[in-house]
Amino acid sequence: MAETAPQLRHQPWLTIVGVGAAGPDSLSPASQMALAEAELVIGSARHLSLFPAISCPVIEWPAPFADGIAPLLTHRGQKVVMLASGDPFWFGAGSSVTRHLARDEWVAHPTPSTFSLAAARLGWALQDIVCLGLHAAPLERMRPHLAARARLVVLVRDGTAVAALAAMLRGYGFGASRLHVLEALGGPDERIRSTQADTLDFTDIAHPVAVAVECAGTGEGIPRASGLPDALFDHDGQITKRPIRALTLSALAPRPGETLWDIGAGSGSIAIEWLLAHSANRALAIEADPVRAERARANAWALGVDRLDVRIGTAPSALPEGASPDAVFIGGGLSHALLEALWARLPVGTRLVANAVTLESEALLATWQRAKGGTLLRIELAQAAPLGDRRGWRSQYPVVQWSVVL
Repeated sequence: MAETAPQLRHQPWLTIVGVGAAGPDSLSPASQMALAEAELVIGSARHLSLFPAISCPVIEWPAPFADGIAPLLTHRGQKVVMLASGDPFWFGAGSSVTRHLARDEWVAHPTPSTFSLAAARLGWALQDIVCLGLHAAPLERMRPHLAARARLVVLVRDGTAVAALAAMLRGYGFGASRLHVLEALGGPDERIRSTQADTLDFTDIAHPVAVAVECAGTGEGIPRASGLPDALFDHDGQITKRPIRALTLSALAPRPGETLWDIGAGSGSIAIEWLLAHSANRALAIEADPVRAERARANAWALGVDRLDVRIGTAPSALPEGASPDAVFIGGGLSHALLEALWARLPVGTRLVANAVTLESEALLATWQRAKGGTLLRIELAQAAPLGDRRGWRSQYPVVQWSVVL
C-alpha cells in the first residue's frame, strides 16, 4: 500500500507565508486567509512594510535571525503568521524555525522563489543551474562551481556584494562572465540589467537582489576528480601529495552527508577534498601546529568549503565528544595509543585509512592489519628529473596505506 503524508493531529498554530516582491498581490488564497485570521504576525521590517493594512499585533523579527526563534515559541496557542521570502525552504528561514517544532505545529504556503523567477526571466533550465544563497555567507562558496559555461544564480545582500562578486570572478580569471543583476523580481520595481564582470559599473543596485552568472573567461574550475593539484593548497611541505591524496580519497570513499575526522591534517587537503565531494559532507581537522591549523582554515575558505571545523590539538586527547564520524584518516601522529582509542570508540562500520612513511609507523600498521584485517597497500612513486644532460627517475619515499572497516 502506498504511503501517505502523516495526518496532522490538530490545527497548526504557525503558518509560514512566503512573500514575493509584490507583497499582498503575491499571496495565494490560503496565505490571504491565514493573514486574515492571524492573531499575531511576525516578520522582517521589509516584509511587514509590504502589509500596512494588517489589523492584528505585529512583531519585527530581530537580528541576528536566531534571536527571534525563542520569542516566537512563546506564542504557541495563538494563530501566528510568520512572513518569509519566496519559498521559505530554499535558502530561506523555514527550516531554521521548523526544526524546533513538531510536524503538526506548522504549515507553509510558499510563493515562487527568486531562483524560479530568475530562470523564468532568463529562459534557463532551472535543473541545470547552480543555486546559491550567499546573502549571509562568504562569496567564496561559489569557487567550486566556477567553470566554463557554468550557470549560477546567487542571492546576495546588496549592491556592495554584487561588486565584490564581480571582483572575485575577475580574480579567478572569469572576468568575461556575463552578469544579470536581478532586482525585486516579481514586484512593481523589478529590474534586470546585464553586463560583464570586468565592466560592472552599476552604482544603484537595490535590495532584494540576485545575480545570474554565465561563466566565461580564461579561469579554470576546480577539478571534480580526487587528487587536486598541490598548487591549489598553501602548505609548508606538510601535505599529502596529489597521487597519494587521490588514492587516499578513493579508500575513504566519501558519500553524501558523511563526516570525516582528519587527524594530523597539515594543510587540510584531505578534509577539503572530502568536503568538495558533496555539499552535505562535514569534516573535522585536528592539527597540533597552530600555524598549520590556520593555514588549513585559509585553504578551506579559499576553496569554498569554509564549513571545515579545525581544532588545534593532538589525538587521541583532542578527539571531539559527541557523534562519531563515518570515516577517519590518520595522516600524522600515528601511534598505538591513537589506534587503540579509535578502536575503542568508533562504531562498527566506520572506515579508517592511515598512511605511514617511517619504518616504525609501517611496522605498526602491519601489526594492526594482522590483528584487525583490512588491506595494506605500498605506494611507490617516481618522477622524471634531470640527470646530467638527460633525465632519470627520482623516487619519493614509499607510503604504506592501511584501509579497514571496523
